[in-house]
Amino acid sequence: MVKYEVIISWSDEDQAFVAEVPEFPGCAADGATYQEALTNVEVVIQEWIETAKELGRPIPEPRGRLMFA
Repeated sequence: MVKYEVIISWSDEDQAFVAEVPEFPGCAADGATYQEALTNVEVVIQEWIETAKELGRPIPEPRGRLMFA
């Protein structure tokens, strides 16, 4: 289960949905559908965390829900 904030938006330039994780710099994925982008970013989140652990880098705590958007 993903506990990190995921922002999904449509990209006209890429003609795809783009999912970004603000807590993790450079952590993003895309997909032809909203669900595909979400599924893909869940994989990327796990990979980001694994890589950070291997490199001894800190893993941010989930910030939780935004208070405003």
